[in-house]
Amino acid sequence: MTTILTSEQIAHKIRRIAYQIYEANIHQEKIILAGIERNGYIFAEKLHEELSRICPIPVILCSVKVNKTNVLAPVTTSLPVEEYTNQSVVLVDDVLSSGATLIYGVKHFLEVPLKQLKTAVLVNRNHKKFPIKADFKGLSLSTSLQEHIEVSFEGEPHAYLQ
Repeated sequence: MTTILTSEQIAHKIRRIAYQIYEANIHQEKIILAGIERNGYIFAEKLHEELSRICPIPVILCSVKVNKTNVLAPVTTSLPVEEYTNQSVVLVDDVLSSGATLIYGVKHFLEVPLKQLKTAVLVNRNHKKFPIKADFKGLSLSTSLQEHIEVSFEGEPHAYLQ
């Protein structure tokens, strides 16, 4: 197991991504951070904390549930659709690997009229099966298909390559 991001590096990347999100939404009345359940949501919480410090625009957190074993199952969110209709949404996940989770999350939000939809990830693996990209990314990393990236937000956050 190789450390690819230390706690300090993750904090720096969160700060940088938060500024990028703020700049991309400077004229919006509010920003919806939609974190994909588990690590994507934890990452969204950390972005929310940073955005709340630097940005006067209200930032609303939303949890997004994508069934990774049955991607055709309906995607659900912790906010009612009316809360993010005609708003700026940033879909957040920890790692962009194949792109499956992110693309099914995006599909859900494309069924709702939005001002804009962007994506943010901590680590972009550059091995996508689907035509999706991260608009905001902490680290881009070319890995072999056999390698796995694990992000842990417990205790001192770290990202590992296995």
